[in-house]
Amino acid sequence: MKFNFKEIYIGECIRKRVEDTGISMVRICNFHQATEDEIDTMYKQKSMDTEVLLRWCKLLEYDFFRIYCQHLILFSPENKSDTLEPIKGTSLPEFRKKLYTRQVIDFILELINTRQKTKLQIIEEYRIPKTTLYKWISKYSEME
Repeated sequence: MKFNFKEIYIGECIRKRVEDTGISMVRICNFHQATEDEIDTMYKQKSMDTEVLLRWCKLLEYDFFRIYCQHLILFSPENKSDTLEPIKGTSLPEFRKKLYTRQVIDFILELINTRQKTKLQIIEEYRIPKTTLYKWISKYSEME
């Protein structure tokens, strides 16, 4: 399944996960302390408050925030601070930016296989290291 990481409609993602898990509407309404109409409204939202999204993550046992992380990996502008020293003394946790899920790898390889983008375009546009891209091509073409 190809997922569009560029245009995220989180309500639709939640609705699909609910369908996949088969959780009843009664349980969902009780968990969120909301009516069916309010839940249906959430399914139609492009974005939602992080507290509400966190509750959905817990109920559905799925990290919806990771969808946004993958968007950042693929579509965030080049960070000039990558060449500078990291900020010292920050109280926020620091994360490695380049963590690729299987869905992102499949997305990139599909772009190459369907000739929508060249390897060079992938390397330049998504800032994926050349060695990483070629490892994916080698590893995942063997699996098919």
